[in-house]
Amino acid sequence: MSSILFVCLGNICRSPSAEGFLRAALAGAGVGQRFTLDSAGTGGWHAGEPPDPRAIRAAADVGVDISDLRARQVRPSDFTRFDLILAMDRQNLADLTRLAPSGSTARLLLYREAAFDEAKDVADPYYGGRADFAACADLCAKASRRLVERYADPQAASG
Repeated sequence: MSSILFVCLGNICRSPSAEGFLRAALAGAGVGQRFTLDSAGTGGWHAGEPPDPRAIRAAADVGVDISDLRARQVRPSDFTRFDLILAMDRQNLADLTRLAPSGSTARLLLYREAAFDEAKDVADPYYGGRADFAACADLCAKASRRLVERYADPQAASG
């Protein structure tokens, strides 16, 4: 697994957080250069915008900078460019399944399924407060550590 796309609805809260936290975890493990990471939304309302300021703050509170990321909408080419596309919730996964062109090669999974073997959604913090964004950041930090173990750790891959 060398390329991962994270997808939520608008690409301003959950998916850029997931991208930023995994980028930081891979860099910390010394294997960041082996991976292509990106994030996108199923909708294009926020295309070109930075992440929500509350998501930026929640990530920064634990030392991860996502302020340089910019929202974009999922493109048909994503389904062959990326090995793995991780949806933040079941609706995103259903939308991705519907959007996938014929000939798609990417594996589509829920984010928590890929990290923890849990078929559960990542709660959308957009309409919540600071605690909701902190909880999302905490989940992304834990999931990123697990994804590094699963996909980047040579010991885990060979054992």
